[in-house]
Amino acid sequence: MSSDLNNDSKYEYNLLTNVGRFVEQPCPEGKSYLTRGDYSYFHYACDGVNDAGWGCGYRTCQSLCSWIIAQQNRSEVVPTLLEIQKILVDIGDKPQAFFGSREWIGALEVFYIIDTLFDVSCKILHIPKGEMKRYISVLRLYFEQFGGLVMMGGDIDASSKGIAGIHIADNEAYLLVVDPHFVGKASSQALISQGFIKWRHTSEFCDSSFYNLCLPQLTAS
Repeated sequence: MSSDLNNDSKYEYNLLTNVGRFVEQPCPEGKSYLTRGDYSYFHYACDGVNDAGWGCGYRTCQSLCSWIIAQQNRSEVVPTLLEIQKILVDIGDKPQAFFGSREWIGALEVFYIIDTLFDVSCKILHIPKGEMKRYISVLRLYFEQFGGLVMMGGDIDASSKGIAGIHIADNEAYLLVVDPHFVGKASSQALISQGFIKWRHTSEFCDSSFYNLCLPQLTAS
């Protein structure tokens, strides 16, 4: 087992919540459709586990779990990195060697975790290379109907990220990115100035990468 993972989660400070509220909408025209309800911002090393370089999918998964727990007023706590790995081994998705490793996880593994822990189904949305703009109406409808927090992963753009909203103005669209790659004690000023929480125009996403999105099918209260 990796020594980095052989560590119970210990939060030395309160995690930020609903970080998408820190940024203004990207342009005065149009309308924003946002995640509704509370979620915590999980990021690299926020629990004392050094997962820089491989843990972004786990952190985004933890943020999604925090949203579901808040929505359903559940007593569970957000799973640790080791608990996420153990679940994936226990359900047969990963071999035993995965437990304690630094292997990445993506949208499909996040779906397995959410389904196993909370009995909440998810939709996996595959966006082919260079076709992000074609799926704007699908994402708008998701935030309008469900108001959830979305996990995004890709191949060339392999950095996992949360999506906490979409803004549409005429034929232009922006996604509200919640990036888990921050290291240190997070503050709204640091997250905004360093670009970890920001609106990104659809043209800013890598055209040479496909993207898989995990959309929890749970309606925000």
